[in-house]
Amino acid sequence: MEKIKANLSPKDEAFRNFALTGNLWSVFLHVGIPLALYQSLSQLFKILDSLMAAHVSAKAVSAVAYLSQINLTLSAIGEGLAIGSSLKISEAYGAGDYQLVKSRISTLFGLCTLLAGMVMLLIPFTTQFLQLANTPPELIHIGKQYFILELIGLMISFFNNIYIAVERARGNSKRILHLNFCAIVVKLSLTALFVYVFNLGITMIAFATIISQLIILTTAFINMRQADNAFGFSMQTISFKKNVVAPMISLSIPVMAERIAFSFGKVIVNSMSTVYGTLTVGALGISNNISGMINNPQTGFQDGGAAIISQNLGAQKTERALEVFKRNLFTSIIIGTIGHILTIGFLGPISSIFANGDMEFAKLISTVYFYEAIACIPLGINSANMALLYGFGYTKLTLIINFSRVLIFRVPILWALQHFTSLGSMSVGIVMSASNILTAVLSSIIVLIVIRQICRENNIHFIPKKPNKKQLLKMD
Repeated sequence: MEKIKANLSPKDEAFRNFALTGNLWSVFLHVGIPLALYQSLSQLFKILDSLMAAHVSAKAVSAVAYLSQINLTLSAIGEGLAIGSSLKISEAYGAGDYQLVKSRISTLFGLCTLLAGMVMLLIPFTTQFLQLANTPPELIHIGKQYFILELIGLMISFFNNIYIAVERARGNSKRILHLNFCAIVVKLSLTALFVYVFNLGITMIAFATIISQLIILTTAFINMRQADNAFGFSMQTISFKKNVVAPMISLSIPVMAERIAFSFGKVIVNSMSTVYGTLTVGALGISNNISGMINNPQTGFQDGGAAIISQNLGAQKTERALEVFKRNLFTSIIIGTIGHILTIGFLGPISSIFANGDMEFAKLISTVYFYEAIACIPLGINSANMALLYGFGYTKLTLIINFSRVLIFRVPILWALQHFTSLGSMSVGIVMSASNILTAVLSSIIVLIVIRQICRENNIHFIPKKPNKKQLLKMD
């Protein structure tokens, strides 16, 4: 059988040269800004879903918030695979091994097909699965059909996440942004039609999501058909040889585990929060959405930064890879600062919009978010830290960090607040802030140790030393 060629298009070749030799601020912003906007649009997607659900009822908001968190736990597997594998694709791209790039991409889609099949087997047991997740019976009654459609959308999103990860690796951030924008326009138009015109329930919100996800999948199918392109899919290049699949799996498994632990931890927190009533669960979900308006752009720069770091590592440019971290950290802190000022300044109107006129619910949202907002800047610091660890392949450390974030810094603290204080619903906001701040402290300590080790191994002075008197005299 003739070997499938793997060439770069002129555009991909130009981006590779730009990523490895161009002005680093230009490279970082070129990749990061569209991804930050993409993440922001994705968050807007979730927020408008909540607003649409609020038009149905306050309990519908809680159902969407609770069930979406369970869905995120399952999607963590696909996201982890996409994130970990795309870093190895970026590394091979930077190293100039285009045959390996193509083989890893094709194999990644093959693994994704297996994951989608596993999710499909879950659909007949939806009720039992939701009961196992300790979902309140009233939310199961309201949202069972919604969750089934969410699972179907999840299978589609597995493939979409991989396609987006591939486009991110090749620097096509603007394509990701434009594609996501089109999907959101379709999603919101259909949702508005179903909810406001036909007065249908939350099930049709999930149906609209499926339609929008299919737009991305169709585009992926069209763009990945270039058989001779390094970034195209080919059945013939699917390989389970050790050099192809082992690095992707070894890097992805800790990412999968951390995402699952983090999302499942949120499910536990939601479950624990039901002691304050289902409206508190809804308020926590909305508070997370408001926080996501700040954290998601930070995540966009995190994804872009990790990809640039991987490419430069592949080309043996370790010092340049470290310099990406500085730019990522500065940008994320600025976003966190501006985001905190704006959301706190307009918290009253924002809460009222989500509460759909329910003043008690609006007050609950404001109370929870006021405390969660304290961690906007620490979350940005943590985001930059994670980009460095992902880019350098320290995914086992990111697993420790995110495991600690929920199962050490969040769940035990919430349990203590519930059993030893009378703070009530305020507790969920306090615990979100405390866990996010402690996570930033932990990740910063780990990153400082990692940077020191990398610098020692590569004889790099990442933080320049102060010049001595003799050097100052020479400079004069």
